[in-house]
Amino acid sequence: MNTLAFLGPIGWPELLILAFLGLLIFGKRLPEVGKSAGQFIVSFKKGLKDTEREVDEAVENEPKKIENDSSKTTTESTTKSEQQATV
Repeated sequence: MNTLAFLGPIGWPELLILAFLGLLIFGKRLPEVGKSAGQFIVSFKKGLKDTEREVDEAVENEPKKIENDSSKTTTESTTKSEQQATV
């Protein structure tokens, strides 16, 4: 079991007493806390899905970007070599 500083191990009776005291103190605000926690979880999952979607799109577009960059580089090098040849 866990020990709490100098109080010794915490058993089931102590946990029930702490839970009861917590309910007495925070009882009226528990629905608000639960609602806020639920909204947080929903928005966190939404943010996770959005991030996952953005990463997937970036991964899908990366090969296209590499192909476009390599074709631009090839075109630029060809143009530079043609310019040097004419000079």
